[in-house]
Amino acid sequence: MWESLGLLSFGAEGWGDELAHGLKITVLLAISTLPFGLALGLLVALAKNSNERSLVLAANIYTTIFRGLPELLTLFIVYYGGQIALQKLIGLFSDVYVEVNGFVAGMIALGLVFSAFSSETFLSAFRGIPKGQPEAGKALGLSSFQRFRLVVFPQLVRLALPGLSNLWLVLLKETSLVSIIALDDLIRKTHLAVGNTKEPLLFYSVACGIYLIIALISSKGLNAIELRVNRGQERT
Repeated sequence: MWESLGLLSFGAEGWGDELAHGLKITVLLAISTLPFGLALGLLVALAKNSNERSLVLAANIYTTIFRGLPELLTLFIVYYGGQIALQKLIGLFSDVYVEVNGFVAGMIALGLVFSAFSSETFLSAFRGIPKGQPEAGKALGLSSFQRFRLVVFPQLVRLALPGLSNLWLVLLKETSLVSIIALDDLIRKTHLAVGNTKEPLLFYSVACGIYLIIALISSKGLNAIELRVNRGQERT
């Protein structure tokens, strides 16, 4: 037993360093994907909420595609498709071979999927804001941007936060998919450790524990944020 646990130590004899590095990549990927997915999702929701039929149609097509495709397939399309497109573009000017960065490809692919789902959360939040409030801001002489920043956006965050919190936890789990494109995240490091030590139960159990700890910390942090943004709201 102690010999098995020694495999988790840090240094030349253990895999603690590799697992810690994988955890770092996993967390960085999730944190990097979040603002990209949120910003894109908000733009898609704004398009869906607009009066321009072409924008609504384009946004609906976008969300249908990226909500319908498996995340792994989206990752393959972005990684390998991006590789081909980039190489053809560079081939117009030189013969230099350029490889797509796995971290960037993973961030884009997961961000596209996250934005498609978050756009629906934002859209529901938009529809939960009484229409009279932006109209009241307009009557007070506020510009469109001021109405959005001062009246709509604070309520949008409050209404969308529970759904976005769930999507963040889903995003954390989906980062494990990037191991398939050889990015050294927690799952890939775990696979390497299992292959070298033949201790699948030990390392997969440790990986499970790490993901559960991340989810628990995230849940605590998100609950604290939700309490803060709901200050002054009357309980019903």
